[in-house]
Amino acid sequence: MADLAVKLAKVVGDRTAKVLAEELELETLEDLLRHYPRRYVVRGELTDIESLVEGEEVTILARIEKVNLKRIPGRKGGILEVIVSDGRAKLILTFFNQAWRVKDLREGREGLFAGKVGLFKGKRQLAHPDYLLIPEGEDKDEAVSDFAGKYLPVYPATKKIPSWKVAQCVRLVIDSLGEISEPLPNQYRNALGFPTLRDALRQVHLPASLDEANLARERLTFDEALSMQLFLLTRRNEIKKQRTKSRSKRGDSGILAKFDSRLPFELTAGQKRVSAQIEADLCGNSPMFRLLQGDVGSGKTIVALRAMLSIIDSDGQAALLAPTEVLAQQHYKNFQKLLGDLALKGMLGTAEVSTRIALLTGSTSSQERQETLAATRSGEVGILIGTHALLSEGVEFKDLALLVIDEQHRFGVEQRDVLRNRSEYPPHVLVMTATPIPRTVAMTVFGDLDVSILDELPLGRTPIQTHVIAASEKPQFLERAWQRIREEVMRGQQAYVVAPRISATDNSDFSTFGLTADELARVRRLSGEDEGEEITGKYSVEELFPRLRDELLADLRVSALHGRMSNQDKESIMAKFSAGEIDVLVSTTVIEVGVDVPNASIMMIMDADRFGVSQLHQLRGRVGRGEVPGLCLLVTNARNDSPAMARLEAVASTTDGFELSRLDLEQRREGDVLGSAQSGATSHLRLLRVIRDEEVILRARQVAEQLLESDPELNSSSALREEVDKLRQEERASYLEKK
Repeated sequence: MADLAVKLAKVVGDRTAKVLAEELELETLEDLLRHYPRRYVVRGELTDIESLVEGEEVTILARIEKVNLKRIPGRKGGILEVIVSDGRAKLILTFFNQAWRVKDLREGREGLFAGKVGLFKGKRQLAHPDYLLIPEGEDKDEAVSDFAGKYLPVYPATKKIPSWKVAQCVRLVIDSLGEISEPLPNQYRNALGFPTLRDALRQVHLPASLDEANLARERLTFDEALSMQLFLLTRRNEIKKQRTKSRSKRGDSGILAKFDSRLPFELTAGQKRVSAQIEADLCGNSPMFRLLQGDVGSGKTIVALRAMLSIIDSDGQAALLAPTEVLAQQHYKNFQKLLGDLALKGMLGTAEVSTRIALLTGSTSSQERQETLAATRSGEVGILIGTHALLSEGVEFKDLALLVIDEQHRFGVEQRDVLRNRSEYPPHVLVMTATPIPRTVAMTVFGDLDVSILDELPLGRTPIQTHVIAASEKPQFLERAWQRIREEVMRGQQAYVVAPRISATDNSDFSTFGLTADELARVRRLSGEDEGEEITGKYSVEELFPRLRDELLADLRVSALHGRMSNQDKESIMAKFSAGEIDVLVSTTVIEVGVDVPNASIMMIMDADRFGVSQLHQLRGRVGRGEVPGLCLLVTNARNDSPAMARLEAVASTTDGFELSRLDLEQRREGDVLGSAQSGATSHLRLLRVIRDEEVILRARQVAEQLLESDPELNSSSALREEVDKLRQEERASYLEKK
């Protein structure tokens, strides 16, 4: 009898094991048993052919209605056309030069047919499908083990290894299994009404009923949630055990008090509440590990800066890690502007109490870098702002007391630990994210952090109005939009025009905002495009810029900005835009996060259906940051009845980032949305979906807390401890792959 760690070759044979590894990345018995069915085909219930979607890989159960062999004049062989039906709709199966199949494919027979759905002259078809015919005769259920149940599992599969081949392998594995360690203690398993792990694995693949399959799936989903929560809580407990230096507040004589006294506005109630939470953490002996999340424009930067100034008051240093040079430079300039002479330590005209801010990025000159490193090492630099350059060798601090990480989902856990390990005392860590995260997502992915939420706009800020423009159906609305930009500029305001790519034939910009090839294909389907066509799109920076500059907005000052420009050029253009020397900035998504130009009041997003929900929300947050209300126009050529249009209407209907984040996660896989920070974690999630399985996650969190309270090292359950260790190893391996 085999255990879960055994290689598949020992059970299914070398040849089949090789195909499973190459096609589906399945190598052990556990890998295969965790390759769960997508759905179940019920014996006697034919597949609804009308529900099949073009381009989808399907496995269907249907009855052969007609077989026709068409000869091709002057050629050997011919085209075998088999029409199958569910009693309501028909599907054509085509085979080229395979006339011998007529012996098997006879009228009246039922079978499983697998392939990619295509359209030919408006009719659905499968070309060269794999198939498995159900045996004829009264004893067919007993005769063939492949159909030994009423509910036939349909698996994620490929052309080389169709669903029923996977099912055959699964049966072999289940029959060969020995005892399996039960990770869930009996008291919890019985209370939850779950089957054992061994029974759950068998029942999810070979269910006697759909209720049995659902309960097995619920058990396996809970296991994923539990191991994730144990992993995060264990890491959190390890952090809490660490000891660091208390950073007590100086009082009214420090730089924080001076800064507060100069603020031209009052902090919101939320900013005061979160600042108090951070202050209490900084005064403690355990390192802070806190997630600060808030909607666009909620004032996270001020809260983070106040925390850094509090650290400077305690004679420590702070570092801010940003994901891009544009954002790092924006923070640097913003902090200098906010602090004024409080940031001029060592220079003439400095305030009585002051510090020094420095910037370190990949484009910092060699001389500036050496000067900055020396000043940081000596403690002269109080706040060091930078990109991944902060993680490189040679960056040393005199006393790094606080690490602020902006845009957490772009950094892995191991990366943030690099800086945490460069101090005599473990520094406090404050993670900021501009993407609002629903509670269960935060609990599942950031469960090792304490969470603070800013859920209100700063005083005086007005919500942004958003409208969808269906350009192809109402071109006059698009003309009016260009006129609206001109009106805003005539009032002394500025505008953004955002395009999804740099050039009309270039798709590379999609990768800059997290769209994989599969995701891009999905976006195209949502927007109603033919997946077989080359994706060129209607709008790009290189196409729009000359058109706006020379025709549509010829009387305005128009400039372009995109990721292929040199850092110097990008910085120069942003400086001019910030200074009001540019009226309209035509840009890609390089302005998505952190760019703060209060005078910009209107944004047009071209081909808006090509952006994710959360990204649209981030982009529109660049306007309305001053006293004038913001306006965002979403331009699209998507059909009115398409899912893409529904997404845009949803974005236009609310400015609640938490609500939009839920919508985004419902439409995309969690790993795609949340990115590399969870690379090890999310690869473990085969069944769990953080939005759909909210109750499962909450229950798993409670069980995890109870388990660790009574058994912090999980000594009583070696199987659970192994699951947590697996997550640790996956996370580390994923980080090493990126280095």
